Amino acid sequence: MPIGTPFHSRTSALCISHNWRVWSGYLVASSYAVLHDHEYHAIRNSAALIDVSPLYKYDISGSDALKFVNRVMTRDAAKCALQQAMYTCLCDEEGKVIQDGTLFRLGEDRFRFHLADPSLRWFQINATGMDVTIQDVSEQVAAVALQGPTSRDILRQLLDAGMDSLKFFRFTSASVGGIPAVISRTGYTGDLGYEIWIPSIHAERIWDILVEKGKPYGITPAGMLALDMARLEAGFILIEVDYTSAEKALIPSQRYSPFEIGLGWTVSLDKESFVGCSALLGERQHGSSRQLIGLEIDWDDYERLYRETGLAPQLPTAAWRGGVPVYRDNRQAGQATTGGWSPAIKKYIALATVQSKFSQPGAELFMEVTVEHVRKKVRAAVVKLPFFDPPRKRA
Repeated sequence: MPIGTPFHSRTSALCISHNWRVWSGYLVASSYAVLHDHEYHAIRNSAALIDVSPLYKYDISGSDALKFVNRVMTRDAAKCALQQAMYTCLCDEEGKVIQDGTLFRLGEDRFRFHLADPSLRWFQINATGMDVTIQDVSEQVAAVALQGPTSRDILRQLLDAGMDSLKFFRFTSASVGGIPAVISRTGYTGDLGYEIWIPSIHAERIWDILVEKGKPYGITPAGMLALDMARLEAGFILIEVDYTSAEKALIPSQRYSPFEIGLGWTVSLDKESFVGCSALLGERQHGSSRQLIGLEIDWDDYERLYRETGLAPQLPTAAWRGGVPVYRDNRQAGQATTGGWSPAIKKYIALATVQSKFSQPGAELFMEVTVEHVRKKVRAAVVKLPFFDPPRKRA
């Protein structure tokens, strides 16, 4: 039975839509209001408060901590400085992605993984023979994302210094209202933003402090529907939507390498051997058969399909998930996995995986759409990701 996160006493009082979903066994709001529009616009124009506590969190410590971390992830953890975050992949022996997530370097011999799926047993198997301690701290650590253009201004009201100098994908320890916290310049929205990691017992107090200090800056609690649209605009992938975990795949075609889902840049083949290294080295040499791409739907063509039926165009205002066929020369070339109308760039966009020969920016493809119960095809162009990338994100 799903349970509430450490913030549930606050989020449940605000969720007038009663629109909930289950994330890793926890209840999180899909949207607080009946429509998620205001929550999305808070991410892009003011500040949004997003409960991300259901993430799994694993503390790694011991004299072999660096060796272990480098064995299980694709990036080179030796290049991760103290108080730096790294986005990375975990792969199996065949170089297929188990999941993606972030790594924090808390000390010389101490790290923390933040992941979407449980990984304790897999970590323990790969730690055999090493002097390393792996601790699941998922329930002890609560997390809330403060995302949007005014997020830094809000944190300035709570901290004496440090927010202006905190670089992208770095973190710092701080006291927020007397509560010990780790504040990282990270997020899943593709915008200026932070994630605040605190002991779960203090979750309600942190929420109240952020809401109170954020009122003059338009702070708004935001749910998963708003987050889904923001991450689509940012070109961020979602496990079990844009790719299938290698642990859950039923057939070979459901298993993806980092190169196939736009994460080849996270693979450090020049470091010591890691799980999946040999397979990934071979794939880099021979190339990948498919690639993750961005699609921009041709508006004139989309409007034409509806006009021929006598209808006004119907736009998906919430990001949709699912396999929608993508074609080239009347043959299927791949599938779109997430799509929707982007309020930020005023275009109908989608993430898709297609055959590599059709993945170059500017290539013309066709995506399946259903108009009045009839399947049709609309023209689309391959574009470089991300769709939306404001300078304030890294500034």
